Amino acid sequence: MLLLDTHVWLWWRSEPDRLPSPVRRRIARDPARLVLSSVCVLEICVKLSVDRLKLMDSPTHIVSTLLEDGVLPLGVSVDHALKVAELPLLHRDPFDRLLVAQALVEGLTLVTADANVLAYGVPSIDARK
Repeated sequence: MLLLDTHVWLWWRSEPDRLPSPVRRRIARDPARLVLSSVCVLEICVKLSVDRLKLMDSPTHIVSTLLEDGVLPLGVSVDHALKVAELPLLHRDPFDRLLVAQALVEGLTLVTADANVLAYGVPSIDARK
C-alpha cells in the first residue's frame, strides 16, 4: 500500500509530468493500493487558507474524486500521534512528521520527493527518481 505525500498527490492530479515515469506508473497501477491521509487533506486546506497554494478544484472535489476512484482514506489515530514523539527531529514540518508516523504504524510505503522525509528511513519511494 502506498501513502502519498501531499505534494505527490498534487503533482499526480495536476502536474503528472513532475513525477518520473516509473513513479507515475506505480501510482496509477491500482488506485485501491493508494492511501489518502487526512493529514494531506488538512495540509492542503491550511495552505489554501493562508494563500500558499492555488488549486483548480476545491479540496472537497479533489478528495471525493480520489475516493470514488478507490483510494483508501486514512484518519489520524492516537497511535499515529504518539509515534511522532518517537521520531528524531530530522524534519520540523508537523504534517510530514505525522505522515512518517502513519507509514510506520500502518506498514505503508511513503511516496515523497522530500529528502528530509526520506532521511527517516521509513519504507519509501523517492518521487524524484
